[in-house]
Amino acid sequence: MLGLVLIGAACSNSDDSSDTTAGGSTSDSTQSLLDTVKANDSVKCGTRDALPGFAVLGDDGTYRGFDSDFCRAVAAAVLGDANKVEMVPLETAARFTALQSGEIDVLIRNTTWTATRDGGEAATFLATTFYDGQAMMVRADSPYQSVADMDNTTVCLAEGTTTQLNLGTKFDLEGITLTEALSFADTDLVQEAFIAGRCDGWTSDASQLVALRSTYPESEGGPDALRILPDIFSKEPLGPAVADGDTKWAQAVNWAVFATFQAEEWGITSANGTPFPSGAKSRQLRSGPESRADRRTVGWGKTALGVGGSSSIMGEVSGSRPVRSPRAVARRGRGRWRMPTPRWGGR
Repeated sequence: MLGLVLIGAACSNSDDSSDTTAGGSTSDSTQSLLDTVKANDSVKCGTRDALPGFAVLGDDGTYRGFDSDFCRAVAAAVLGDANKVEMVPLETAARFTALQSGEIDVLIRNTTWTATRDGGEAATFLATTFYDGQAMMVRADSPYQSVADMDNTTVCLAEGTTTQLNLGTKFDLEGITLTEALSFADTDLVQEAFIAGRCDGWTSDASQLVALRSTYPESEGGPDALRILPDIFSKEPLGPAVADGDTKWAQAVNWAVFATFQAEEWGITSANGTPFPSGAKSRQLRSGPESRADRRTVGWGKTALGVGGSSSIMGEVSGSRPVRSPRAVARRGRGRWRMPTPRWGGR
């Protein structure tokens, strides 16, 4: 899913200007977390350890998934080595506390960017990496075909999320009654309650429901025992977050993410290991695009990635020479992580 040309961040500028973010400011006399991360030679990345597709801790001690790879992308960009990352698994309710306390350097844990969190959790949200929406999962043999059919039902969910508020709003819009919303500290407890028959539905982000459905216990019927209803009833932009007040670190993480977007567009992966893809796009990049719009796009891309003799935007941000590491993050297949394909209704 991600392209893999990553931009390295290094020493900070030494001019007299000050950097500011929505949550505060960092002057040149104050050390940026970017400098601390480089001194520690490791990125502490807040994540999860049991959400298929996003972050799963394997038996061999390796974290695999979409969010895990973004943690590695930041390490590759800032430190030049995707393995210089410490994955810190966090419970949902503890993720912002960990960010505020400095337990982690960056939060990459399928976390929704909301106005309340942006203003009240001392967090700066960065580029959206996965645009999701809330959905509802029910037993395959239940009579419910949409949320509108779920009058007078009980729904299970994880606490410390945007889920409960969205659920109440959806039921109100449908003009139906929510008997109870049962919240639990983690998804394992939600699943236990669902299996025990304590709730009629299980609500979360659609991607998370797809992932949890894919690993539903075979003793309970496996994935075919569950259906995900077609309703999507919220906007859930997911992406990295850092602590407020440190522009240099925020920019370093943001441009590491943007670099993967541009690499994906150009077809650059760990497999081809070159800043220029083959074929027509390669010829276009080398000889110049035909249209003015294409010239602007490719020109921006070269500047962002620091290829073709251009200085990189990351270099301008952090005062560094760009480091291109197309092989930095190990991928599957042709060098890309693939999310589980949604399978609505158990098909």
